Amino acid sequence: MAVRIRLKKMGRTHRPFFRVCAMDQRSPRDGRVIEELGHYDPMCPETDARVTLKGERVDYWLGVGAQPSEKVATLIKKYGTNGTHLDAREAALARLGKRKEYTPAPPAAPKPVAKVEEAPAEEPAAEEAATEEVAAEASAGEETAAE
Repeated sequence: MAVRIRLKKMGRTHRPFFRVCAMDQRSPRDGRVIEELGHYDPMCPETDARVTLKGERVDYWLGVGAQPSEKVATLIKKYGTNGTHLDAREAALARLGKRKEYTPAPPAAPKPVAKVEEAPAEEPAAEEAATEEVAAEASAGEETAAE
């Protein structure tokens, strides 16, 4: 049996997603799979984060004679065990992770200036009233103590 490593199309209309699979050469594109070796998402915003491969298994299949398709050969060259873009891939995955953590707060509505000016004017009046009540209680307490 001739084994090829190729892409199996998944996803939906206008939203492609591919699995990297080891398949019998005679099987159809989306047919039976021997083993899934990773995935490729061309819609991912970070170019270097689009591919995930199981490096050990890809190396195994290449070692036993499996032939990769043209696109998969390019992906293995870039993102395989000794790939040329591995550092860029790690950086891209880190950037994607930071995007998920960040959610901006909704913008606060500006407060009217007139209400801000009135609020400090009311606070001293409230403090004066509280001071008068404390003084009244103290004098009332002295009168009851004197009796």
